[in-house]
Amino acid sequence: MVGIGKIARDQHLPAIDQSQAFALVGVATRHGELAGVPTYGSLEALLDAEDGIEAVSLCTPPVGRHDIARLALERGRHVMLEKPPGATVAEVEHLAGLAADRGLTLFCTWHSREAAGVEPARAWLADRKIASVEVIWKEDVRRWHPGQDWIWQPGGLGVFDPGINALSILTHILPQPAILERSTLAFPVNRAAPIAAELAFRTLAGAPVSAVFDWRETGPQTWDISVETDAGTLVLQEGGSRLFIAGKAQPLADTGDGNGEYPGLYRRFANLIRTGASDVDLEPFRHVADAFMLGERRAVDAFDD
Repeated sequence: MVGIGKIARDQHLPAIDQSQAFALVGVATRHGELAGVPTYGSLEALLDAEDGIEAVSLCTPPVGRHDIARLALERGRHVMLEKPPGATVAEVEHLAGLAADRGLTLFCTWHSREAAGVEPARAWLADRKIASVEVIWKEDVRRWHPGQDWIWQPGGLGVFDPGINALSILTHILPQPAILERSTLAFPVNRAAPIAAELAFRTLAGAPVSAVFDWRETGPQTWDISVETDAGTLVLQEGGSRLFIAGKAQPLADTGDGNGEYPGLYRRFANLIRTGASDVDLEPFRHVADAFMLGERRAVDAFDD
């Protein structure tokens, strides 16, 4: 594993502890160490010292990740990328080509797709006519991303760091693509990344899709997607962990994973390696890139953590 920050400690390490396919044999980090696991200052040093490593999980911030992933692939290791998969679409596409050339697995993860309600929602929507979609993703950045200055820097994505989770669900469950038409981005006057965003899409069939992302919500936290269809309204709540159809709560499978979505990612990674495949779905990432390209920038009050 490369990078031992909040997401690695909160999610990746418990998932690996539960995994029957993987064992953590070394860590590369420039900040501290992980008790009980050999720790090195770089991936190169880790690979030089530890024989038998087959796979690398990258949990570093997206800026600078390309060089690390490239090194791992060039040295014959399968690679798993925490979301977002990189700083630019082009660099991830380069990694996908490199993995294919080397016969290695590259897995660009979207952990929110592992939420219990997502696959049932996708199945139900598959043959429905979509009338409209509304996404509301509002949370308190101080609660969920304390002291993470890299998020506010160019390439850190700002509010799209959680917002891309909504987009990863949306692109997975809708039966046809949506194309961005408008974007408004709210930038604190002292930050280089947005704290809020409003997006307007339209599906290929013409259905409107709206998305509101906001990091300034200090009240109830909201991660909801509502889809109006010809057969009633489907609602995913709490990041996809709860599913309602026509106002009725749907029974969802209990995976038995105390850590939720991330054990599913590691099972998926293991299966990709076994079958010699990669999973590089960049559609959520392209939507974010489009939002920045089309974005009308608005200055808002300064933000200090």
